[in-house]
Parts: sequence; C-alpha cells; structure tokens
Amino acid sequence: MSIKSTILGFPRMGSDRQLKKLVEGFWSGKVTEQELAEGSKQLRADHWALQASYGLTEVPVGDFSYYDHVLDAAFAAGIIPERYQQVDNAGTQAYFAMGRGLQNKSIDVPSLEMKKWFDTNYHYMVPEVADNQAFSLHSTKVVDEFKEAKALGYAARPVVLGPVSLLALSKTAKGSSTKPLDHLASLLPVYVELFGQLAAAGAEWVQVDEPVLSLDLEASVYQPAFAQAYAELAQVSGLKYLLTSYFGRLGDNLSWAATLPVHGIHLDLVRGAADLDSALELIPADKVISAGLINGRNIWKANLDKQLATLATIVSARQSAAPVWVSSSCSLLHSPHSLKPEVGHLDEETLGWLSFAEEKVEEVTILAAAIADRDSVAEQLERNAANVLSRQQSERITRPAVQQRLAALDESSYTRQAAFSVRQAVQRDTLKLPLFPTTTIGSFPQTAEVRKARAQFRKGALSQEEYLQFLDVETRKCIEWQDEAGLDVLVHGEFERTDMVEFFGEHLEGFVFTKRGWVQSYGSRCVKPPVIFGDVSRPHAMTVDVAKFAQSCSPNKPVKGMLTGPVTILQWSFVRDDQPRSQTAGQIALAIRDEVVDLEAAGIRVIQVDEPAIREGLPLRKADYEAYLKWSVDVFRLATTGVRNETQIHTHFCYSDFNEIFTAIKSLDADVITIENSKSDLKLLGALEVHGYAAEIGPGLYDIHSPRVPSVEEMAARFAALQKYIPAENLWANPDCGLKTRGWPEVKESLTNLVAVAVAARQAHAA
Repeated sequence: MSIKSTILGFPRMGSDRQLKKLVEGFWSGKVTEQELAEGSKQLRADHWALQASYGLTEVPVGDFSYYDHVLDAAFAAGIIPERYQQVDNAGTQAYFAMGRGLQNKSIDVPSLEMKKWFDTNYHYMVPEVADNQAFSLHSTKVVDEFKEAKALGYAARPVVLGPVSLLALSKTAKGSSTKPLDHLASLLPVYVELFGQLAAAGAEWVQVDEPVLSLDLEASVYQPAFAQAYAELAQVSGLKYLLTSYFGRLGDNLSWAATLPVHGIHLDLVRGAADLDSALELIPADKVISAGLINGRNIWKANLDKQLATLATIVSARQSAAPVWVSSSCSLLHSPHSLKPEVGHLDEETLGWLSFAEEKVEEVTILAAAIADRDSVAEQLERNAANVLSRQQSERITRPAVQQRLAALDESSYTRQAAFSVRQAVQRDTLKLPLFPTTTIGSFPQTAEVRKARAQFRKGALSQEEYLQFLDVETRKCIEWQDEAGLDVLVHGEFERTDMVEFFGEHLEGFVFTKRGWVQSYGSRCVKPPVIFGDVSRPHAMTVDVAKFAQSCSPNKPVKGMLTGPVTILQWSFVRDDQPRSQTAGQIALAIRDEVVDLEAAGIRVIQVDEPAIREGLPLRKADYEAYLKWSVDVFRLATTGVRNETQIHTHFCYSDFNEIFTAIKSLDADVITIENSKSDLKLLGALEVHGYAAEIGPGLYDIHSPRVPSVEEMAARFAALQKYIPAENLWANPDCGLKTRGWPEVKESLTNLVAVAVAARQAHAA
C-alpha cells in the first residue's frame, strides 16, 4: 500500500521572521512592492526546499499569505466591500487596507472585523458579504504559487479555503439582510474557474479546507450546501479533492461528509481521535484517508510508537482500499519554525522533549517510512522513545506542594467578601471617579528606544541598575502624559514586558522559554509562547515593585496593577499534555491570586486581570461547553477573590464573539470589564440586550490594531449608542485593547479624542 507523507501547511514567517520584516518594511515605504514579492517568493522556495529535504512526498502550496489566508480567499473571490473600492485593488493596497485599515489625506477606511481562528490564538479577518455581492476571480495567487513550486521541481498540492467555510466564516455586510451562505450558488463558479486553472497548470490534487466541519452544524442547512458545492466542483475535469477539516472531531458530520464526491478525507487524529472507528467504517474504500497523526497545535515530541500503532490499524483496515496518507493534524502555522536556534539555549533534556514545525515534518516522514520498513528508521524511533520516556520520568515535572495546595481549596477561595452592589458603593467612595471614567487597557507603545534598551540589558551593555532607571523614566513620562491628557485611571505602560504572557512565565516555576519560538498571531504580529512543562508556582512577587513606583508617580489618580489571567496564560502558552488543562490553570490561578493579594497590600486600589483568551478556549462542540466554562470561571475567581471590597477588580476581553459565553462573563464577578467592541459592529449590544449586565463595563471605542486615528465624532456616535443599553453610572470609555503595537503620535491623538468624548458626555448628562 502506498503511504504518502505530507503536511497541511507550513509557518509563513520564516526562521528569522523574514516575512514580518518584508511586510512591515513595505508598510513603512522602505521595501517596494517588487521587493516584497521577490523576498516572499524566495521565502516560499526556501520552505519548500526544507520540507522536501526531509522526504515529504508532496508539499502544500497556497498556505503562504502576506497577512491572513481567509483574507486571501475573500480577496481572490472578489469579496471586497465597497469602501475599499476607492483604494487601488489591482495590487496590495486594498488587500492591506482590508487587513489593517488605511488613513491618508484622501482615504480613511477601517479594517475588516478580526476574530479568533476557531480556538487558536491566530486571528483572521472576517469577510463581509452584501445582498448585491458580485463574485469574480480577482486573484490567482494559489495558481501562481503552484506554478512556482512546479517550476522548482516539487510535487505540490494547492491549499484552498473551501467555499462553504469561506461563507460560513463571513458575516452579513452592514445594511444587508441575506446570510452569507445564501450566496453559495453565486460563489461556486469562481471556485470552478480557479480549480480549472489549477488543473490546466498540472495540479493533480487540491486540498480544500472546510474547517467548519469540526463544528456543530445544522444538518438541514449544511448538508445540502456541501452537497451542492462539491457536486459542482466535481465537474472540473482531471482534479482530485482532499476534503480537509481539523481542530477536532467530525462527529455527526462525518456520516454525510463521507458521501461527498471527493477523492480523500483528512482526519485530525490528535484532537479528533474518537472519529477513527466510525471513519474506517463510513469512508468509502475508494477514498484516500489522510491521517493527521502529528500534532500541529503543540510542541511536544509525538509518541511515534503510539501513532505508528494507529497508522498500522488504518493501513490494516484499508488493505484493498485507496491509499493512506500520513500528515500533520492541522497546518503547522501554529507551531514555531525550527528547534535549531534553541540548541545551546535550552538544556538538552528539555530540547529532547520538543518538536517544532521542521521537526514535525520529520516525524511525518518517519511514520510513513516505518509503516513500510520499520528497520529503515529504527534509530529515529529508538531516540524518540527515549525522549518520550525522559519526559514521563523527569523529576522536574511534579511539585507535590503545588498539587496539595490546589486540592485543599474550598468554596471560600472562589467568592468575594460581598456582592457587587455592596462593593460598587464602597469603591465609588474610595476611588471617587467621575461619571464615564476613562482608562486604557494596559500597554503603551513599545518604541525603538524601549526595545533597544531591553536588548542592551540582555546583552550586558546596560547594567540592571541602568535598565531599571530607564524603565522608571519611561513609566513616569507615560503616567504624567496620561494625567495631563485627562485620563482617570492610569496604567504604567508595561515597558518592562516583552509579552503579556511571557513576562509572567519568566517569573513562575514550571515554564521554559525559547529563543526563536515565534508564532504568527495576526498580520505581521508574532508571539513567542512560553512552554509550560511542569507544575506552576510563584516563587516571588512579580509586579509589586513596579506597581508601587507607578502609583507614586500619580498621587491623585489610581494606577492599575496589570496582570494576565490564568486562562490566558494557559491558552497563550504551549501547555503540558500530561494532566488536564484545568489543573494547570488552577495552579496558575493560585500564583496570580498571591500577586493580587500582594498588590492590594502594597496600596494598589485597582487591579486588572486580563482574560482576552477566555472565549478562545471554548471547545468547538457545545456538548463540551459546560465543563470548560465551569473551570475557566472558577480559576478566574480563584485568582481574584482574595481582596477586600474596596479593591476594584477589572478584566479585559477582545476579538471574539462573546454572545455564547456572556453568562459565564457575568459569573466572573469582576467589578469592571473592558471589552473589544469597535470592530464588531456593536454586536456586544445584542448580548447586553439579551443577557443584561449589572456591573461596570467599558466597550472599546476604537480599534487599536489599525494605525488610523478615530475622530471625536466617530467615537462619540459609538458612545451614544452604548448609553442606550448601559446605565451611565456603569459605563467606561476606553480603547479596544492595549496600545503596545502603536506609535506615540497616533496614541496621543486618539486618546485625546477619547477623553473629549467622555468629557462631552458628562456635560450632556449633567445638563
């Protein structure tokens, strides 16, 4: 039996984030469009060569993107909202305007809405489909990249986001009444044309990604939609389709997906292993099974012996059937590029436990080789088994005192001293804030000077004393500017932090940190997630000294203590997989709880515990919601309920649809929540109308992921809409998210406008 080795996609950024530098250089005018295209072409070639060097049978193409693959798919299908038509859409200007907005002397357009890609920390741009939507093949990017790979001699498989998922992940344009999926029949000719071009270019297989198959789908809607789509695509002569879903089980969707006129079906056998038995029964003998056995979502070495046994089961069951392929569970987009830069940085034991994208490619090829001839890769399998055993037996993993403390908790550890109504009255008397208080979410611009100082400190060119003095100067300047601008609750700016999760991990036991473990989050933005390898505890205070200094710079206004919540630290790290995630989250919560209590003791009256990832962690299937929401609410409350009534607890959420978890958000029992709002067409208002909210809330008034400066009028209109749903005494004014990635000029202008909105609202309310 033929065993093809392949993956569903590869990280785009490059081993040293070359794409980030190219794209940001283009935005700043330092890189021409031709240089961007040529540099990207070389990066693609390098990635294909790397994959081929490990012996992959076939490399994916079309997985590369300047900004986002969903945006690529929408742009290719001509889903370009009218407001971007004024931008030159022949090249990249309209494309990037849709991703990040555009503001100059003649054009001022915001970006598309941004949402989390399923339950990952990757963000995609949400296409907008209008009632009168016209579809056309606007870009042949995937065809061009297939031809590039073919010219270089690679066996290549184009990757395309499928038509049903593209529409299912889209939203109805403002002012329209039809649902995106209503337009399927009009969209399909574009796919037929695109796939016809791929066939003409010599493509044999196309990987059609339909990740919505991992969700709870209304069969009466989606079954006919998929049937219609793939019946029409089947008319393209000479092309085979691999129907691909990932991030979980197909479940009930498998029974009818298996009947579609496609030539192969991919199974995520890491997070959807429960599908295997039914898949072997339901998938027809003439269809390829692509076995996603190597985890694309985490960084631990696969247990190859275990996965090889699963692969052998599949091969044995399909002896007389179509070929079996071995693959990654999902695209390796969610993994760092390579372990090679970590040699000499991480200790040898830890290094032996890990596998990044390059190493995962090798794991795929080892499995494919082993099923044909185990002896040919006996050495690799033996080394893998030793590494897996090393991790299982390591004494670094378990800390009995941490586990005992968590197990000994009772209900009092999850409850504030008094109900919110009592706390609110005490906090108003203590803080004496005005109506419509203004604040920011936490971070301020990480300028070139800040990054330079940090780099010099790490290299030893700045002493610790010199570096701390620099941070004190930056913090004082930041607080003084906020005070002068008229903000009411200030922040210290977080200049000492590279990342809101990495910073805390560096101060906690149970974490290790990579040198170049970068993963794309959105656009050109990359994060370097910490690795949680063992039980987590806090050996010392993490933020107290900084918070005390910051508060001393503002004798008349409160300065927030800024912490990252346990669910977000969990979600934005690579997490150990040898115990339930809820247990690891509980350990992190105890560490944050200790910090919250110490901040209060140091005189900090407002403490923000951010949980932007709480929605991200929601399981894909509704049957799994209750258990997750129970423990995610519990760990937040564990982290935040150790304080007195006078201490105001804030939390923050962003870039997700919160309607499904709004009841859980209320259960967090925070005093104030700030929440992304400006890019989602005030969808938050619908949740407020349905569920109500008694505590204080600050829906974001402007998008911080765009360089454009919102006008007073724009924010005032949004704020006026909010006042119809939120009592004046409970409403705050703030941006959508932190300001780390922005520049000081735009930040100052935007926040000045925001304060003006709040001041005018107070005056209007008083009148």
